[in-house]
Amino acid sequence: MELPDSELVTLPDEADAPGECLVQWRPSTRARNVSLRICPRAGAVVVTLPPRAGRRAGLKLLRDNGPWVRQKLAALAPNTPFVAGGSVPLGGREHAILHDPAARGGAFLHEDSIVVSGDPTFLARRVADFLRAEAKRRITALAAPHAAALEVTPRAIRLKDPRSRWGSCAPDGTLAFSWRLVMAPEWVLDYVVAHEVAHLREMNHSARFWAHVARLSPHREEAVAWLRTHGPGLLRIG
Repeated sequence: MELPDSELVTLPDEADAPGECLVQWRPSTRARNVSLRICPRAGAVVVTLPPRAGRRAGLKLLRDNGPWVRQKLAALAPNTPFVAGGSVPLGGREHAILHDPAARGGAFLHEDSIVVSGDPTFLARRVADFLRAEAKRRITALAAPHAAALEVTPRAIRLKDPRSRWGSCAPDGTLAFSWRLVMAPEWVLDYVVAHEVAHLREMNHSARFWAHVARLSPHREEAVAWLRTHGPGLLRIG
């Protein structure tokens, strides 16, 4: 039987708990053991299978860990799409999504709202495009003084939508960030930007690196705690 990319799997019965979960199968030539993790974005369980393990081994691990899987899935934030009348956090504050067909400009800020123009079919895409553009603008503005303070220059700043990493620094000096950070409080975004800019001076996590981070941003502990608690919820938005 060919292994599907994903499927619904029934977990052992448990009172007051859903019996099915979405499982994403991930064969891996590098994995040594069968493992599982929760993917917040998809609301699924990702089961990684090494070369000699098949679906049966993955199902056994999944069902043996049924209570843990149920707990983690139940703890996920609700999936929140971009819809007219809904809201989305921007800089840590909720902003209403308003649809104004007659407006111009795609999507734009107006006070505490994101106004979206045109055909409602394109509303979700326009909100996402707006958030990406706003993320690029804010990240670029935060990176500039941090880079100047350390006398470094990013080769480029790129936006991505990773499942786990909020930022990265490539050996060539390119900085990459999750566009979803624009939804977090600005001091959280500032810390992540400072962290990656500091890697332009130290491509490691040495004492010198952390000294640079502390010089650039005083919010390390609070920001890390915020991302640990609220970061998975950002992956459930949009």
